Amino acid sequence: MQVTDIGSREDGKIWHRKSVSSKYGTDSVLHLTPCTVRFLHVAFDTTGESFLAGDHHGNIYVFDISRNRFKLVQKTGQACTALAFNLRRTTEFLVALADYSIKCFDKDTRQLVSWMRGHEGAISSLSIHSSGSYAISTSSDTAQLWNLDTFQRKRKLNVRQSVGIQKVFFLPHSNTILSCFSDDSIFAWESDTLFCKYQLPVPQDGPRIHYRTFAVTQDGKTLAAAGRSNLVHLWCLDSRQLLRVIHMPPEVKSVRFVDFLPDSFDGGSNQILGVLSQDGIMRFINIQSCKQIFEIGSHEDAIMLAAICPKGHHIVAVMDSGALRIYDVRSLTPEISKPPQPLLKRVTKGKSSEGSGLKMKVHTGAGQRPVKTSGRRIQSKVLPSAVSTLADKENDLPNGLNKKRLQALLRAFGEYPAKYRMFIWRSLLHLPENHAAFSSLTDKGLHSAYMCLQERYPIKSHKLQRGLQRVLSALAHWAAVFGETDYLPLLAFPFVKLFENNPLICFEVVATIIVNWCQHWFEYFPNPPLNVLSLAENVLAHHDKELLQHFVACGVTSQLYAWPLLETLFSEVLMREEWLKLFDNVFSNHPSFLLMAVVAYVTCCRAPLLLCTERKDFEYFFHHRNSLDISAMLKEAYRLMDSTPADIHPSSALSDFEPLTQGQYPIFNKYPTFIVEYQSQERERIRQQEVEYLRERQEVQELHAEAVRQQAEFEAWYKQQELLLQGEEQRRRILQEEESKLTQQRARLAAMKRELKVKELNLIDSSRRRFLKHQQDQRRIQLKRLDDEIQRKVLVCCYLPMDQLLTPPARTFVD
Repeated sequence: MQVTDIGSREDGKIWHRKSVSSKYGTDSVLHLTPCTVRFLHVAFDTTGESFLAGDHHGNIYVFDISRNRFKLVQKTGQACTALAFNLRRTTEFLVALADYSIKCFDKDTRQLVSWMRGHEGAISSLSIHSSGSYAISTSSDTAQLWNLDTFQRKRKLNVRQSVGIQKVFFLPHSNTILSCFSDDSIFAWESDTLFCKYQLPVPQDGPRIHYRTFAVTQDGKTLAAAGRSNLVHLWCLDSRQLLRVIHMPPEVKSVRFVDFLPDSFDGGSNQILGVLSQDGIMRFINIQSCKQIFEIGSHEDAIMLAAICPKGHHIVAVMDSGALRIYDVRSLTPEISKPPQPLLKRVTKGKSSEGSGLKMKVHTGAGQRPVKTSGRRIQSKVLPSAVSTLADKENDLPNGLNKKRLQALLRAFGEYPAKYRMFIWRSLLHLPENHAAFSSLTDKGLHSAYMCLQERYPIKSHKLQRGLQRVLSALAHWAAVFGETDYLPLLAFPFVKLFENNPLICFEVVATIIVNWCQHWFEYFPNPPLNVLSLAENVLAHHDKELLQHFVACGVTSQLYAWPLLETLFSEVLMREEWLKLFDNVFSNHPSFLLMAVVAYVTCCRAPLLLCTERKDFEYFFHHRNSLDISAMLKEAYRLMDSTPADIHPSSALSDFEPLTQGQYPIFNKYPTFIVEYQSQERERIRQQEVEYLRERQEVQELHAEAVRQQAEFEAWYKQQELLLQGEEQRRRILQEEESKLTQQRARLAAMKRELKVKELNLIDSSRRRFLKHQQDQRRIQLKRLDDEIQRKVLVCCYLPMDQLLTPPARTFVD
């Protein structure tokens, strides 16, 4: 098997060496990178040597098998919903886009030829008339007939809202249009006048098959129809009768796609029918002998869609991984393209086959041919009992329970008895209870992604916190993507709380939900599952266009109104009893029921939602509890399950329930591994950086502590110095004050001294004056005394003789 990685190339070789046919019949496997890019649809041209392929980014490639080349011919920018490559002008092709429009491009010039509008829903199929001049586009509510010469709409087929359109297409080499509806009715119309030619009778016997896929032989005489069962109806369009009912093997629960494999020698009455079932395997059976010729695909590498070239030489399959796989039909089995047997045969005796009926069971050995009965009803004497036994076996659950009886009980009471609920759940989910495998996961310890779970999701109960941490770590050890999934704690917590004392059952319940009810959730990881959300949006668009238009007008996408309900499994918006009642019904039905419950919740709350206009109001609404009748919601979910057309029914994109295997848990790798590995490496790198950061932070903290200590010391020293300076200043101020006081005192003292000096001088002056006065007085007294003496002497002289007056007194000299 050769692998070609297209990557970002716009042209190149399909395979790089000559194709060698192997027992698998594989020519090439084509991948796109990055792995989030997926092929969605393929379509062959009339030659069967070239085919178109469109991916969900809107890139359209042309693959020429004969020339071993591929080329990017258009970038539409939108995901394609249908392709057609067999127009009258061989270089032109039609692309139905996600905006409900159809564009015609030329593959050589890469120019837009025309742009056709008119649908109000997603276009599910494009059918081209054998002349290449007319096309029919089909959506769930209408089918439109287009003239490809003028690109004008000729006619439009409208139906009641309660009856959706499954498919409308041209019969090969005919002007007849076949229309198939969701109620299993099939009408044939004249393409020119749109006059109803006939209607095929709806089978009344047996269970309803819910047609959703159709195929017609190249001669336009046999119609194959199948749907949500393991039965394939073959109609003869000439006689307008049910020709045969083919019972597929037990592993087939529903049919996704059917198509006839053309043969060069069958004259257009194709005898080999390809049947693609829900398990991703396409089985090719002979419709006459009901013998399986070969099969393609596997459970590990499932097929989502296939296209068979008009010559029957190649089959192109769109794989579940988003890759394309090209099969060489001639290398798959030697029985293909054999020349017919000679016309001359010898008559031999043989045993007559007993029993009659139109129902035949597909087997790998030699098959018996059906024998027609005279009546119109489908009769079978042996196989119905076998079918009923098989159905009972498929509905048998562990512990002696029967799924159909449980569903009848659920429909009658709306919920399972609380006393037996956990027992019924374990039986419905077929839990294997792999103790050894679970122990090997828990022995690895806590996963590094959930070491600090309590910081992101704090829980009051330490027991619940440890239980949640343990289950999430086991899931992360089981598949690496669960270590990177942010919403996994929200998804797992209700079950951790419910199975608080049994971590093994809790783990297996969550793992079973992820494998079955969370199908395709991780294909766009780490982004929300846009493919799954689009399934819910298509259902909402079919049943409540007004509400969807209100969402669009308010800028609200499915990531806002559907994803919060899915990622929390309704645990934020429902009370405990309501939540348990909901999951009684979820576990009892097809995995698509969960998406129907999302749409039912939205439609049941349409009144308050139509009043909301702000984005924050919608965000609050879908993250908090609201007044809702859970019984009415479940009733609406069942109504949606039954009335949604098969082409937009989520069950067409989701596989049936598959329990966990016994002994070991299955490998879970339905996610872009390189993104998870990159994130894991980045997380490990970040963890190492965090450890280094913590170490450096510890060192920085120590340095910081030392710096703080030194700073504190410096601050203390500075404070002490400041206090000292303050003390010195205070003392200086005191000294200054004292000096000022002393100066003042000195001034006062000087003043006092001056005053005292003045006083002293005054006293001295007064004393001197008194002394002078006293001297003056003394001198005056002395002078007076002298005057008195003189007077006295005078007086004496007057009385003495003259001789006495002239005689000097005697003097005595002493030596």
